[in-house]
Amino acid sequence: MLNIVVLVSGGGTNLQAIMDKIADGTVTNTKIAAVISNNANAYALERAKNAGIPAECISPKQFENRDLFNEALLSGVKKYNPDLVVLAGFLVIIPPMLISEYRNRLINIHPSLIPSFCGTGYYGLKVHEAVLARGNKVTGATVHFVDEGTDTGPILLQKAVYVQQGDTAEILQKRVMVEAEWEILPQAIDAIANGKVVIEDGKAWIK
Repeated sequence: MLNIVVLVSGGGTNLQAIMDKIADGTVTNTKIAAVISNNANAYALERAKNAGIPAECISPKQFENRDLFNEALLSGVKKYNPDLVVLAGFLVIIPPMLISEYRNRLINIHPSLIPSFCGTGYYGLKVHEAVLARGNKVTGATVHFVDEGTDTGPILLQKAVYVQQGDTAEILQKRVMVEAEWEILPQAIDAIANGKVVIEDGKAWIK
């Protein structure tokens, strides 16, 4: 059984997708051990509590400096003994100590086809605004392992989504969620849970 801890900052729609796919048997051999947010008002915490999943807030605002927050976040994650840590819309810089502790056991969902529209400053609606400003015809989402860079870790899964005439950033964001994010993040977790993922020479694939 793969024990996962999900880190999330907002509404938790990707968290809900994971929970739903576990419930319907699409994601197997997986248990959500806990949900942690940096935002006390994140609806994701309510989603977790309603499902009987331990949920807590660990916020930088609770600490005098970033180092203390980083240590608390690592401790908060470690106490649930996760096999995998899932970043599902977690808008906090991940501490190097957390990356080191969970090397190749830490994944993120990013709302574009990396290496396009990723890196520093590309998050949330900003990604979709940039896609529309450039006039891209195709966008999508990427699940990747997390390393010390920003969106630079080994890519595990990607799914393309077409941009349509008249799209706003909000409309495109929702389409990318529904057609890509909510599909490939649970798919990635299931693959990891069932020992199907190989990482070699900085590249990841599902065997």
